[in-house]
Amino acid sequence: MNGTAQENGLIVSERLRMAVLSRDEWVGIGVGALVVAALFALFHFMGNMVPDVHSRSAFIWMTARWNDRISFGGADYSHGWFIPFGSLAAIWYKRKELLAAPKALDSRGLAVIVLALAMHWIGAKMVQTRLSLTALILLTWGIPFYAWGWPTAKLLIFPCAFLAFCIPLNFLDVISFPLRMFAAGAATGMLNTIGVETAQRGSAIVSLSGGFSFDVADPCSGLRSLLAMTALTAIYAYFTQKTFWRKWILFSTSIPLAIAGNVARIFIIGVACQALGERPAMIIHDASGFVVFAVAIVLMIGLGALLNMNRRTWWRNLRAYWLSEAPA
Repeated sequence: MNGTAQENGLIVSERLRMAVLSRDEWVGIGVGALVVAALFALFHFMGNMVPDVHSRSAFIWMTARWNDRISFGGADYSHGWFIPFGSLAAIWYKRKELLAAPKALDSRGLAVIVLALAMHWIGAKMVQTRLSLTALILLTWGIPFYAWGWPTAKLLIFPCAFLAFCIPLNFLDVISFPLRMFAAGAATGMLNTIGVETAQRGSAIVSLSGGFSFDVADPCSGLRSLLAMTALTAIYAYFTQKTFWRKWILFSTSIPLAIAGNVARIFIIGVACQALGERPAMIIHDASGFVVFAVAIVLMIGLGALLNMNRRTWWRNLRAYWLSEAPA
C-alpha cells in the first residue's frame, strides 16, 4: 500500500515538474511578448499618416478598408478578418514539426529584419501603407528566421505569406470592368444555348423578346469573390494537397473557379428573369451571392480530389471495368 502511494507520489511530482516552466522558457516567453509589443507599437503608433483615416496606425487603415468605410471597393476585402485565423491554423497544423525543428541563430534572418524595417521606413515616408504592411509580414517571418534558424523559417513560409491576403489591393479595381464584360458575355452565351434569346449590350444583358434587361454592375463583377476564393483556395490546397506541385496547381485555378461561380450566378439571374419576370428575379439577385461560392467551392473540392487521386489505381479500375463490360 505504501509502495503504491509512493509510486503515485512520484508520478504526481514528475507531472508537476513537467508543468513548471524552466527559467530559459520564461525568458523566451518574455522576449517574445516584448517583440510582439514592439511590433504593435511600431506599426500602430508610428505607422502612416493617411489623411482619410486620421490615424498613424497601419492596422486602422487596413481594417477600415475591410469594413468598407473609406474607399470604393473596400467590401471586396472583408475576408481580411478571417486571414489571421487561417495563418494560425496553418501554424497549429505544423506544430509538431515546428517544435521538433532544430533551433539556432541564423544571420540571414537578421538581414531579412533589416530589409523589412527599411521597407517600413520607406512606406511611412511615402505614405504607402501597403508597403508597411508587407514589411510587417516580412518581420513576422524574419524574426523567427533569425531566432530559430532556417528549418523553422521554412515551415513558416506559408503561414506568414498567407497574411498577404489581409492587405487591401485597391488598385485591382481596374480589372472590375473587364470582369463585368467577360461575365456578361459568358452568361449571354449560356442563356442563348438553352433557348433564352439574349444579347450583350456593353456590360448589360438584354432579352431580344423584350422580357428583361439588367446590367452586370461593379458589385457583380466578381472581384470580391475572386479575392476571397483565391485566399480560400490557397488555404484549402495547403491542408489537402500532398505535394508541392499539386498545391500550386490547385491554387492557380482559384481565379477561373471564382469567375465560373460568378458567371453561374448571372446565368441563374437571367433564367429567373425569363421565368419569373425582371422584378421578382431581382429578389433572387439580392440573395444569390452564395451561388458564386457554392459553385466555386464545389469545383475546388472536386479538382482537389482529382489531384489527390491515385491515377494508376484509377486507370487500372477503369480498365478492369471496361473489360468486364465488354461482350465476350
